[in-house]
Amino acid sequence: MLDIDQRRLAELAGVSLATVQRMEASGDRVRGSLDTMTRIVEALEAAGIELIGEGRASLEGGRGVRLKTGRA
Repeated sequence: MLDIDQRRLAELAGVSLATVQRMEASGDRVRGSLDTMTRIVEALEAAGIELIGEGRASLEGGRGVRLKTGRA
């Protein structure tokens, strides 16, 4: 959605490339510290991704991700 690679996500989040690679390779249950996961979520949100949690309003009817409207 953002057209960025693992290296760029790591830079945006202030974590190492190896950390992002490890998290992506972890399968169904993402492994990592709460601080690292928070940094990645915040970096994605700052870049224009909206994470749609369970029970949050979604016009498409489910949880997932989408680009925020009015993205700069």
